[in-house]
Amino acid sequence: MGNQEEKKKRADDGSGGARMKARKSARPDKIAYVPINDEDLAPYEPPVKNKHKVLKITGITLGMLLVAAGTAYAGISYYYSDKFFEGTTINGIDCSGKTAYQVEQLIAKKVENYSIEVDSRNLDPQTISGDQIGYKYVSDGSVLKLLKAQKPYEWITGFTENKIYSTDENTTFDKEKLKAQVKTLNCAQEENQVAPEDAYVAYGESQFEIVPETEGSQLILKEAYNALSEAVSDNKDAVDFNSDPDVYAKAAVTSDNADLQASLDACNNFTKASITYTFGDETVTLDGSTIKDWLNFDEKGQLIRDDASFQQHITDYVAQLAASHDTVGTEREFHTTSGRTVYVYGSAYGWQIDQASEVAQLTQEIQSGTQTVRDPVYSMTANSYGVNDLGNTYIEVDLSEQHMYYYQNGEDIFESDIVSGNMSYADRQTPAGIFTLYYKKSPDVLRGKQLPNGKYEYEQPVTYWMPFNGGIGFHDAPWQPYFGGDRYLEGGSHGCINMPSDKAGELYDIIQYGVPIVCFY
Repeated sequence: MGNQEEKKKRADDGSGGARMKARKSARPDKIAYVPINDEDLAPYEPPVKNKHKVLKITGITLGMLLVAAGTAYAGISYYYSDKFFEGTTINGIDCSGKTAYQVEQLIAKKVENYSIEVDSRNLDPQTISGDQIGYKYVSDGSVLKLLKAQKPYEWITGFTENKIYSTDENTTFDKEKLKAQVKTLNCAQEENQVAPEDAYVAYGESQFEIVPETEGSQLILKEAYNALSEAVSDNKDAVDFNSDPDVYAKAAVTSDNADLQASLDACNNFTKASITYTFGDETVTLDGSTIKDWLNFDEKGQLIRDDASFQQHITDYVAQLAASHDTVGTEREFHTTSGRTVYVYGSAYGWQIDQASEVAQLTQEIQSGTQTVRDPVYSMTANSYGVNDLGNTYIEVDLSEQHMYYYQNGEDIFESDIVSGNMSYADRQTPAGIFTLYYKKSPDVLRGKQLPNGKYEYEQPVTYWMPFNGGIGFHDAPWQPYFGGDRYLEGGSHGCINMPSDKAGELYDIIQYGVPIVCFY
């Protein structure tokens, strides 16, 4: 049925077409709507023959492009086979696209301008140029080694990252020329050589202190050359001799030296001592200001432990102390009761320092750093200090007046006529002088010199015996017909002071040890 309609349609079309040719009309023909089935909606597929052709053309094109790119990459890789990649820096030099030889030429040119500044102690810096020491670059192959470490096919990385290398700039110089340059430096000149000084112990304001060493500027030429040579070898542009501990001569003894510290401690222990001697109202002080001069030090400032020398200083000091204050053995001006002024030599009375004992005590006190106020060690003492050390308690024996007095605290508490040594015999005269009582004894027997037969020149019993000068003393003498006057001129004693028995007994009761007995003519 469909076919018939189609044939009819074609027939109609044929007749219609004939009629149109016969006449024209502006009125359009009637529109016929043709229905669309599912097959008409299917997508278009080109013929299989045309699709294969496009793929082939595309593949050929891509292949040609890849071949071209590979050829270009290989060419660039070959280019960088003996050149450094872009972005490569060696020792601060841009090496992009340069051969190892070119880079080394640049390094060599850089070396041509080399110089080194030399700083020295207390002097202005000086400069040594490379040409003064024959300084030049010598290739050691390190640059070429870096180049060979590149993989040429990785050349593209040079455009994405920088490569920074550091190699030793292998240089050489003339050692003899460098030595000559060292000798010309200002710091090597004789006028600039100041030797260092050792630390030492010295007395400050009140105690010993360590005076630090001084560094000086005495150059050790060999060490200066070594320091400079090392700096040049390392391509350094400056060297500071002052920072090298071996370039300058050093002090042999520094302030931290253990022996020096021990010396300081010992000295301060000695000088810490302070001994103040009292002599009545007068005082004399021995302290560090004097003791410091008794210590000896070597050239390094260390204490020389010379005990003999130190002991001698102490001995001399005590001797001087005794010479200034001892009164034993001195002559004194004495005002007699009779109104005369006499001069009496005192060999057995007065102040006398026991020098041996004082030296021993003073030595111990200095060594232990003792601080004290005291009297000296005496072997003999007097009633008072000063020139007139008799005080106001003493016994006055006036041999010319043949009379004696006993003063106590300035008061006359006893008097008596006497008979002294016989003036007709030189060996029996009573010696003048100042003495003190040895002891007293009642009764006793006085004896003269012992004779060859064992007997004594004389033997005389007495009731009261008070010796004060060897075998001379006060005693009763009932055999004397009288006392005083001129009896002593021819009828005097063997040297003793003869007294009436009652007076001798009275004196025996009141006399005190240590009371000076002043005998004078």
